Parts: sequence; structure tokens; C-alpha cells
Amino acid sequence: MHNPPPALQLQPSLQLEEVSLTLKSLAGPVDILSGVSLAVMAGETVALTGPSGSGKSSLLMVAAGLEKATAGRIDVTGTDITRMGEDALARFRLGRVGVVFQSFHLIPTMTALENVAVPLELMGVPDAFDRAERELRAVGLILRTDHYPGQLSGGEQQRVALARALAPGPQILFADEPTGNLDGATGSGIADLIFGLNAERGATLFLVTHEESLARRCSRMLRMVDGKIATDA
Repeated sequence: MHNPPPALQLQPSLQLEEVSLTLKSLAGPVDILSGVSLAVMAGETVALTGPSGSGKSSLLMVAAGLEKATAGRIDVTGTDITRMGEDALARFRLGRVGVVFQSFHLIPTMTALENVAVPLELMGVPDAFDRAERELRAVGLILRTDHYPGQLSGGEQQRVALARALAPGPQILFADEPTGNLDGATGSGIADLIFGLNAERGATLFLVTHEESLARRCSRMLRMVDGKIATDA
């Protein structure tokens, strides 16, 4: 297992200060997040749990720069992203932040290899397809490089999504219910891959899950209730 150097361990990989998120609805404004403050150190593995509708996925989206907070400050890998525009955020995430979603979000018209190569090409990596191939090998899909998402099982699609998220070498990996659409055995295999590859590369892991067994694999467990972090252990 690769451990981050001591100097890195002292730095928060993710820091939220009094972050709130309010969305409009027909019934009026709805408070999704209410003054959340949180620090996640480099190399930590953190599980965010809580009942449905408690704000787990919204907190991940805000932390990853995929949703704009209404108030507060968000610092990711040492950079304040709070006031960045969408284009600046997209550029910032490349090579620093990886995200894996429950519903995979693969590009249906691209092969597994092409899907994994996309962020590398956007970064201008000269050997993007060679690196993408290595990542697919790491997740056990070297024989599926030319297959399209529609030709892959759910577990295989999630492996491609994981390979794509890890290919640029992110400092922090966000995973939103990564086993939620998979059966027990397949989900367990994906979890093993996420924890194994993440530990090998020394990245920070921020995992949203409703599965207690998955959450317990993390070094730290947070529980959200009504848009706030209720427990931190």
C-alpha cells in the first residue's frame, strides 16, 4: 500500500467551510445543505452515509465542483474553487479530481478504450490510448477495449468508469453510490477495485454510500441528517 508523504498528510485534500445549498422549487426554496464544515486530509478514506434525501449526493456534487454552493467556501487540493466558473472548474478537475457515479455516465458512442482516453486527451497526454489501455488492464477489462457501453454488463461499465476516473492520476476520488446499480457479488468486486487501486495510488477517497459494509471499509465515517453532518467517527 502506498502512503502519502508526511508533508502531504498534513494538508487537507478537501475543506468545506459553512457550505450551504438552497434550491428553488414550486413550493419555495428548499435547503439541501445547511452550513456544512468539513476537512478531509490527504490520503484519508471517508464514507458519507445517511438516509435518502439527507443531502449526501448534493454534498459530493458541491465538493467536487459539479454543483454551485449557495454560500460558504470550498477548497479542493489546496485551491479555492468557490467562485470558479464552469469552464475553469472543468479545467481544474482534470488530473486532480476523479468522479465515479452510480449510473456510470459513459459515452455510449465510444468504446471502453475511447471512454477512458477522453480525460487524458483533454489533458494533452501524448500516449493517451496507451495509458487508457493500462487502466483497463488494471480493472480486468483488457479483453473489452473495443466494446461499447451497451455491449458491457453493469459491473463492466462501472469498471470502465473507474478506469476513466483514475487514468489522469487524481489526488482525490469521489464515488457516489458506486455499487448502487449492481448486484451484491458484482458490487463487492467493484468495491475491492476502488479501495485497492485507490490505496495503491495514495489518493484521497470520498465515498457516498447507503451500504454499511462498504462504509466500514473507510477509515472515517460521516453521517448526514437533514443537510447537516450529524456524526463524524
